[in-house]
Amino acid sequence: MARSRLDLQALLEGITGNVYFQPPNVLQYPCIKYERDGSRKEYAGNKPYQHAKRYSVTVIDRNPDSTLPDLVEELEFCALDRAFQESGLNHWVFTLFF
Repeated sequence: MARSRLDLQALLEGITGNVYFQPPNVLQYPCIKYERDGSRKEYAGNKPYQHAKRYSVTVIDRNPDSTLPDLVEELEFCALDRAFQESGLNHWVFTLFF
């Protein structure tokens, strides 16, 4: 059975309660913001046999020593792309196939 975006939402909410797919104008921190940004498809015998949606997942926290990025990075098929600070907030951006 294919996993849905709502399954991903529930998984991320297990890490922190503030999870946004279509974020409001004002976010509550710490939070996780994510969006779909691609997919991966593998073929065998000229037919697709595996498909995974790719998401960009961003952890945002005021605390530079937050443990949330570590928890996100432990997810299967997840890798850290970059980290940066902006407007007094720390951002960790991951690529996640789900």
